[in-house]
Amino acid sequence: MRFQLCTRKKLKVTTTLDLLALNLTRVTKMMPTQTGGELHGSNLPSLTSYLERKYGTVQDFYQKHKTTLRYILWGILLTVYLAMVIAACALNFHQALPLFVITVATIFFVVWDHFMAKYEHRVKELLSPGRRLLDRHWSWLKWVIWSSLILGVVFWLIFDTAKLGQQQLVSFGGLIVYVILLFLFSKHPTKVRWRPVFWGIGLQFLLGLLILRTGPGLMAFQWLGNQVENFLEHTDAGASFLFGENYKDHFLAFKVLPMVVFFGAVMSMLYYLRLMQWIIRKIGWVMLVTMGSSPIESVVAAGNIFVGLTESALLVRPYLPHVTKSELHAIMTAGFSTMAGSVLGIYISFGISPAHLLTASVMSAPASLAVAKLLRPETETPKITLKNAMKMGMSDSRNLLEAASHGASSSISVVAHIAVNLIAFLALLSFVNAALSWFGNMFDYPQLSFEIICSYIFMPFSLMMGVNWQDSFMVAKLIGYKTFFGEFVAYEYLSKLVDLRKGSGPKFVDGVQQYMSIHSETIATYALCGFSNICSLGMVVGAFTSIAPTRKRDIASEAGRALIAGTIACFITACIAGILSSTPVDINCHHTLENAFASSLSQNTTDVVSCCQSLLSSTVAKGPGEVIPGGNHSLSSLKNCCELLKPSTLNCTWIPDQL
Repeated sequence: MRFQLCTRKKLKVTTTLDLLALNLTRVTKMMPTQTGGELHGSNLPSLTSYLERKYGTVQDFYQKHKTTLRYILWGILLTVYLAMVIAACALNFHQALPLFVITVATIFFVVWDHFMAKYEHRVKELLSPGRRLLDRHWSWLKWVIWSSLILGVVFWLIFDTAKLGQQQLVSFGGLIVYVILLFLFSKHPTKVRWRPVFWGIGLQFLLGLLILRTGPGLMAFQWLGNQVENFLEHTDAGASFLFGENYKDHFLAFKVLPMVVFFGAVMSMLYYLRLMQWIIRKIGWVMLVTMGSSPIESVVAAGNIFVGLTESALLVRPYLPHVTKSELHAIMTAGFSTMAGSVLGIYISFGISPAHLLTASVMSAPASLAVAKLLRPETETPKITLKNAMKMGMSDSRNLLEAASHGASSSISVVAHIAVNLIAFLALLSFVNAALSWFGNMFDYPQLSFEIICSYIFMPFSLMMGVNWQDSFMVAKLIGYKTFFGEFVAYEYLSKLVDLRKGSGPKFVDGVQQYMSIHSETIATYALCGFSNICSLGMVVGAFTSIAPTRKRDIASEAGRALIAGTIACFITACIAGILSSTPVDINCHHTLENAFASSLSQNTTDVVSCCQSLLSSTVAKGPGEVIPGGNHSLSSLKNCCELLKPSTLNCTWIPDQL
């Protein structure tokens, strides 16, 4: 009995303690946010459970309304950005014009992409009657179109020749000669499809006409070139920190080569953001639709505008083993005839015109496909579809910072390649010149050198591009440098010629020509803009073999032909530049100088400076009062030009006020 009473008391006590513990737990759940560290360790599981439930609720809400929330976020960001653009345009529209154009173009392409993705089949159905009508009458309509285009070109050349002189006719004739030579040496002349050839040259001409002959196009590319130049100047921050304030004392090593690292990091970031793939797809689609080239060729040619000849092949790496021989040849030709953006900045830092370099890089893309399809026509059926070709690889980086680091690290090999090749080839050039001079000494001709040999070998090619006879030997030397030692050496030598011309010094010293005309410099800039050199040939064979080892024999057999095709593509681009960038004749300079110095207009324009440089280079000065202006110009124009440019080779006080 006593035992039972004790047991009942123990049960009551236990029950009471359980009830107290339960009430304490409820109170803890009701008050989960105690402050001051009053919560004990025994209550933490309850707090964790509460937070987990709240987190689960928020996560469920996000998963349910994920799409709506993203639209809201993007809508807010877009609204803020558009408000910023409108405010910038309202404050200073001229300054905000580039931002406005970029914004409108981006919105257009984004809307176009979404529209075509949703309604592409309906658009095709809507346009199908017109296409069927065009197919029925194409047999005679194509002759009308081609005849109209030919007549248009002929009349344009007639009026342009009357305005600017006959030099551009030489460039046009050279273009025709290059096309004929490519056809004669074609692998399969009877199977050439002329659509890619004519459309490729036509796209070049349209791009050149837009950029070099229209005010807005020229201003746009000059602005773009200046922005690229200013953008690359930010490399100085890293170079000065690493190499010290006197880093410019070693200009090439510590000023120029770091640009490759900086540009490589930026390109890798754009690749991670998928912006670069988007741009390449758009340009490739334009060439695909107009030229009728295969999808894989179009994508690689578009990619070569921005990246190097091996990097562009990596864009379509999974499909490279399955391309036809003609496609393989076109891919390598595109790499040889274009210039990577990473090294473009180096040549801009040399003083070469940024606008011409950017224009040449863009114009060479369609030229490469035109030349490739003429020299190695397609005889097989391409296996790669448009959908597959447009599926380019994505970045392996996990975030933006890792992409920047990866791009900078991958540029180490490019920097090392440039540095060691410069050391090796300049040393080799010095040795070759010494050996040739020693050999020439035996025949009383110690002046024999590599430059002289190249000037005679490549002189006919420079003449066909529209270079005048006097400058053709200098341009031929540059082509020889590029072919055997690389475009880096050639552009470095060209930059020295540009500096001498800008100094307005004498054009001949001891019978040796010191610099070229602006027209010849322009043609040389376009002719050198490509990777078509002996050094790149070995690099392409090695890189492509590692990407597609099963095509080793095809790569080796097509590489040499592709190198020649890439070189001719650069020459054709230079011919187009020669047609469209002719220098005005003296009578135009007379008019330009008289108007500029007789009015309040700006005197430091490109035309005025060009005419003044031409006038100063042709002036003969024997002493005070004994100055004879060149080109039948007046002493007044000569004095004004001398005061504008302040040349170191002519004392402006020697020029009398009047005869």
